[in-house]
Amino acid sequence: MEFLCYHRDRPGSLSLRHELLEEHWSYMDGYEKELIARGPTFADDGETPTGSVHIVDLPDPAAARAFAFNEPNYQAGAYRDVLLRRWRNTLERTMWDFSGGRTGGNRYLVLGLGAGQAADLAVPPDRDELIAYGPLLSDNGATWLGTAALVQAPDPETARAILTPDRYADIEVHNWEFGGRR
Repeated sequence: MEFLCYHRDRPGSLSLRHELLEEHWSYMDGYEKELIARGPTFADDGETPTGSVHIVDLPDPAAARAFAFNEPNYQAGAYRDVLLRRWRNTLERTMWDFSGGRTGGNRYLVLGLGAGQAADLAVPPDRDELIAYGPLLSDNGATWLGTAALVQAPDPETARAILTPDRYADIEVHNWEFGGRR
């Protein structure tokens, strides 16, 4: 089962995140084979971290909760909240398989928070810019809760346009970059 985990930073937690960087990376090293995608999100300045995205393939919702809530930054109080949802990897690949590589161009996390009927279940026609894409689902996989994508785009508006605007309660766009050890 695939899950999207988005830890959002607590205001003023930057120094704590820097202090725990090696612990965070070591923790993620333990999930190397399960990770589909990972990386930090940033404020509009492109420098200030605002959160951390991990898409991971785990046996069940209990394992996903353990992954999310045992993470060192979460345990230390660096995160204010966690979005944890089942996710379906409609591209059937990892971020490391993305033909655009780790660098170059602007990258974004796009979260469409569902409202009503499921939308955007099919992969958009312009797959070349997609790093990861799929629906957000309830723990049992039966209920559509939204859509999440990692996308390369020239600007946030273009990234947002990957989702059908009137089908979501809200669409969030966050600056994102490939994560992992540098």
